[in-house]
Amino acid sequence: MDMEFRRDDLSGEPIRELLRLHLASALQHSPPESVHALDVDGLRRPGVTFWSCWQDGELLGCCALRELEAGHGEIKSMRTAPQRERQGVGARMLEHLLREARARGYRRLSLETGSGEAFAPARRLYERYGFEYCEPFGDYGQDHWSRFMSLQLPAAASA
Repeated sequence: MDMEFRRDDLSGEPIRELLRLHLASALQHSPPESVHALDVDGLRRPGVTFWSCWQDGELLGCCALRELEAGHGEIKSMRTAPQRERQGVGARMLEHLLREARARGYRRLSLETGSGEAFAPARRLYERYGFEYCEPFGDYGQDHWSRFMSLQLPAAASA
């Protein structure tokens, strides 16, 4: 599948609609205090890089990478467009984020996702790529509605 990843300024209506759907879905399956998805303003903060994913003019999904500290990044706002779910888009976005994390020299990549059944496909995807369950990281605290996962990345090869 040919996908084009674009660094996105979040000004386009298609991406804004997908983010509204992302937040609404999170709120449908978790209480508001346990929803950690970033809104448009949050995704524009320093330290966050946001990509939209396209194929032949169709928005397939979006993903973001947030630097928590030197060597440690967090996956944010990974969402596949509803009409493209279960078609490998999520895996391609995750591979993009892993390449970017390695290029930035991150040694660890972490994420927070929901604990409910609606989030099970996402958790299975992360597990397939080697992410393991971990304790809360960064500013997160223990939360019955959240699952935390992390992946240790190999050090970049010396030249």
